[in-house]
Amino acid sequence: MTHSTPPDAEARQALRRAMLARRAALAPEEAARLGHTAQDALLASPAWQAARQVLLYVAVRNETATARLLDAAWADGKQVLLPRCVTSSPASGSTSGSAAPQQDAAPAANCDNEMCLAPCACAADLKPGRYGIAEPDPARCPAIDMDAAPGLAPNFAPGLAVIPGVAFDRRGNRLGHGAGYYDRFLAHPAMARTALVGLAYAFQIVPALPVAPWDRPVHALCTEEGLTWL
Repeated sequence: MTHSTPPDAEARQALRRAMLARRAALAPEEAARLGHTAQDALLASPAWQAARQVLLYVAVRNETATARLLDAAWADGKQVLLPRCVTSSPASGSTSGSAAPQQDAAPAANCDNEMCLAPCACAADLKPGRYGIAEPDPARCPAIDMDAAPGLAPNFAPGLAVIPGVAFDRRGNRLGHGAGYYDRFLAHPAMARTALVGLAYAFQIVPALPVAPWDRPVHALCTEEGLTWL
């Protein structure tokens, strides 16, 4: 696939910078309070309670916290899937968890900015990854083969995926950090039936975002103001 420039690239970059600055400025106690309330809203939902396999992320740099979700999932016997960065080139920029904005890039075949998913049974399965973000330890958590033919990967059927973002709009469109990790991952056919929930602070929800052709919207937004299906 050919790389291309997204629509309204300057507007996306400006919004990304503004949102990252506002998120970074949150006091730790305020971030904890808002994240706690947002997670509780998701924990109370039938969609969370029904899901036996959930895709989560480990929050960094004032992202909306997920520690309560992780602990609850493990306590309830859900299978937790977490992303792991897969790249062959030296680190030269930031990932979806990084504070520094990137130039938006279209999803492309054979790109270094890829993620895999691995089951993670407990916090002890985590170790610092390529960019210092906690990821499933490859020695303990083999990646799921998402490219297996349909029916040959029965161990991959997440009922719910909790997705971070720099901003979301009210139609579920997502603005990430620009490196494309989640854009490529969410476009995978194996994710087609998974309910996607954007987890964020309420101030990260804007009326409309400039949308790139490769963007995949989430199905619901969850903030400290509650869970809303779109």
